[in-house]
Amino acid sequence: MPDAENKVQFGLKNVHYAVWDGEKYLAPVAVPGAVNLNLAAEGELQKFYADDVEFWTSNNNKGYSGDIEFARVHEKMLQDVWGLRMSETNKVLTEYANIEPKKVALLYEISGDATGQKYCLYSVAMGRPNIGSKTTGENKDPTTQTCSLAASPLAADGRVYSRTTAGTPKEVRDNWYKKVYEETEAA
Repeated sequence: MPDAENKVQFGLKNVHYAVWDGEKYLAPVAVPGAVNLNLAAEGELQKFYADDVEFWTSNNNKGYSGDIEFARVHEKMLQDVWGLRMSETNKVLTEYANIEPKKVALLYEISGDATGQKYCLYSVAMGRPNIGSKTTGENKDPTTQTCSLAASPLAADGRVYSRTTAGTPKEVRDNWYKKVYEETEAA
C-alpha cells in the first residue's frame, strides 16, 4: 500500500552529486552540509496567433536555474566537479582557469509531513562556489558557500528531473543514492 501524499514540504538533506563522464554517471557522492536550494523554472509559454485568436500555445521547458548553499564545499567536490588539483607533495588545492567544470546529476531529499521525496536533476552545470568569510565577535556565525546552477533537459530524451512519489516502491527509495535513477519503462 502506498504512503500518503505529502500536504506540505520542508527541509533539505541527503544531497549527492554524480559526475557525468561523457558516457555514464559515476557513483553518487554525498555532500554534507546542504543549507538551501532555490530553483526557478526556466522557459516560457509561447503563443501563436492566427484567425485573430490564440491559435496554439506551447510551454518551452528549459529546465531550472538557481543556487545551492552549503555550510562548506568539500575538497572532493572541488576536485570532482570543478577540476581543482591537489599537489602530491604539499597537499595544496589549486584552481586552474582553463579547466571546464563537469556536468553532474544532483540528488537530494525534501522532507514532508508524510514522507520524504527524493529528487534527481539529470544535467546540472554548477558555477564555482563563492569564497568569503567574516570576522568573529561574540558569536561564531558560520559563513556559507553558494554555487549557481542550471539544470537543463538531457539532449538524448529531454528528461529534466525525476522524483519519488507516495507510491514509489521501498526498493527504489532505498537505492536512490547508490546510482543515478534511470527509468526502466518506455516513456
